[in-house]
Parts: sequence; structure tokens; C-alpha cells
Amino acid sequence: MKLVKLIANLGYGSRKQVQWLFREGRVTDAEGEVLYADDQVAHEAIRVDGEPLDAPVGLTIALHKPRGVTCSTKDKGRLVYDLLPPRYRDRDPVLSTVGRLDRDTSGLLLLTDDGGLLHRIISPKAKLPKVYEVELAEDLRGDEAGQFASGALMLEAEKTPLLPAELTVHAPRSATLVLHEGRYHQVRRMFAAVGNHVDALHRSRVGGLGLQGLEEGQWRPLDATDLDTLFAP
Repeated sequence: MKLVKLIANLGYGSRKQVQWLFREGRVTDAEGEVLYADDQVAHEAIRVDGEPLDAPVGLTIALHKPRGVTCSTKDKGRLVYDLLPPRYRDRDPVLSTVGRLDRDTSGLLLLTDDGGLLHRIISPKAKLPKVYEVELAEDLRGDEAGQFASGALMLEAEKTPLLPAELTVHAPRSATLVLHEGRYHQVRRMFAAVGNHVDALHRSRVGGLGLQGLEEGQWRPLDATDLDTLFAP
């Protein structure tokens, strides 16, 4: 791939803007030598304004989403893309969220520009466990775990029952819920179906992958070992 197209696809600007970067000598190799648009250079050796070029296509990141941040590129208010380098929202292919966490839910959010990986993660066949920490408005009655595990619970406006889910109670209003599917606002709707309301919701794990020390608003790229962990049984 031509260097101009490569750098433009990573969100550094339009092709015309990237051509100007070359003309101004702002694209160099690791030793500081100015590069030209038709040079053949390894990705890891390219620098823009002295900084290493962003990761190539195939980027997957883990982000600790805070509450009050929306998984969107266009909604009003704070967006998950505001927590990343500005050019990340202009990458081509697009860096997409893998599913969504609603505005009032915090925790582990994955983003990728690898369409095949995205579909592998969200596919119903994958049944990757998603672990949520839940704080509730009312005390649990004691029968919720059985209802969630039954595989018979129906949500309003749904035509098929939920897959069995595991509920572990820690306190009268605190629990961990493990899901194996991802329906719209599923956790909140499940507790509403049993007469309760979710006050706070946090996703701590997807598959075998957790936040691993990421503070709210922090993110990190995932490597092959992380992806193996994600899909580990």
C-alpha cells in the first residue's frame, strides 16, 4: 500500500492533507530521515512528527468506559471516542465498538477495526460470557437466581426466552450476573422483569478478558495473547 493511503487510512488526514505532511518533511523514518510518498518502509519504522505511526489495520483495544460516556460517534455529550486519540475515529476501516454499554454503564468495552473478529465476538454461537457487577434499588427476594438460570425467562416485547444466566448474590442489593448473549439493555430488563431496578451496572469481564488494572477512561491495545485469553474456555 502507498504510504499516503496508509497514513490517511489511519486517520491522520485526507490524502491531500497527508501529501502535505510529506511535502513539509513531517514524515520520517526511525532515524529522522525524511520519507517520500513512494518510499518502501516497514510500518514500525515510520514516524509522523517524530512519533511512531499508529497501529495498522487489525487494531483491537480494551477501554474502561466510565459512566456518562456514550458508545457512539455522533450523539451529544461525551463519547467513547473522546477518550482515544482524535484520529482514531477517522480510521478506515472504522474502529467500531464491539456491542455497546449504555451511557450509565461502566466497565470493559472492546473496540476493533477487524470486522471478522467483531462478528466472532458477538456471534450467538460464541456465547462468550459477559460478567456484570450489579447494584440494585431493592433487596433481592431470593428466587431471582433460579429464574435467570431457568432458560425460560421472557423479556417484554421478546419472542424467545433468554439463555440461562448465572446470578451470584453478595448482599441483599449487590450481585454478579453472567450472561451468554447480548440483548438490548439485557441486564436492566432482566431485573425489571423480576420487579427490581438497577441503580449501578459495571461490566468486569468479557470471555476470559478483564480490565487488568485499567482505570476509568484508560485503554490499551490488545495483542495475540490477549485475544487468546478472550476466547479461552
